[in-house]
Formats: sequence, C-alpha cells, structure tokens
Amino acid sequence: MPRQLGDLEDAVMTRVWQWNRPVTVREVLEDLQRERSIAYTTVMTVMDNLHQKGWVRREVDGRAYRYTAVSTRAAYSAALMNEAWSRSDNPAAALVAFFGMMSAEQREALRDAMRIVQPDLSGTPGSPTGERAGGPADAGTGEPAGEAAGDPADGAAPEAGR
Repeated sequence: MPRQLGDLEDAVMTRVWQWNRPVTVREVLEDLQRERSIAYTTVMTVMDNLHQKGWVRREVDGRAYRYTAVSTRAAYSAALMNEAWSRSDNPAAALVAFFGMMSAEQREALRDAMRIVQPDLSGTPGSPTGERAGGPADAGTGEPAGEAAGDPADGAAPEAGR
C-alpha cells in the first residue's frame, strides 16, 4: 500500500507529474529555488529516494539522470483514498462522511466519474440507481472499470519501501 509522500517528495513529484516528461535534478532544483532555498544534493537525495521507492524511473543522460514518473498523480490520490477507506471498520459510514465533506464541485466531479465507470447510471428499469447486478464494469466488455478503457498501469501506485 502506498504511503503518503512527504512535503519535499510531494513538491518534487508535483513537478515531475506537471511537466510530464523526463526531468533532471537541476531542472527540479531551479524550479524549487523559486519558492525556497534548497541545495542540489537535497533534491538529488529526494529524487534518488523516490526512485528507490518506485515512484520514478531513471535513465542515464550523459553525467546525469533523467527521471520519469511511474504513475500519475490521479493514481497516487486514488491509492491513498482506497487505503484510507479499506482501513475503516465501517466502509459505508466512511463513504457517507466523505461525501458529506465534498464541495458542490467535488460532488459534480464524482457524478462525472461515475458516468465514466458506469455509463448506464441514468437509470435501469428495476434499479433505483441504475447499477447493474454485476457491479462496476465497462459497458459491453465485462472488464472491470478502467481496465478496458484506460492504461491498467495507471491504476497501480508503487508500494512504499521498494
């Protein structure tokens, strides 16, 4: 199960995710230095730690490494939410409490996501929510949601401690 990134790890990964291309320690350092005073060796150590934990892969480019994210920020966030939810002794109550904390924009994003995962949620006769008996699946494929439509590797976040 993934562990939440530390503050500096998150700041580094945010750049790697946003830039969506192989990056060097120097590039990340220069961007971080706009916000804070930080040493090259600190950024290098953090990026090496992220590599050791499996969050980034790296390739040699001359005398430096270029780092690329292994997973997306969305997959990381989903893994954290899933971990928190799975630790609850009452998952239904946890979901109700979570939904109660959502803003109107977040609830709309949830509705949009549910339409993607289960396109027939608009209502199936005999089902108040339109949910099919087989649970979440992509329409007509029988595949679990997300696997037929997207990159299956996107849904898997690396485990901490790798």
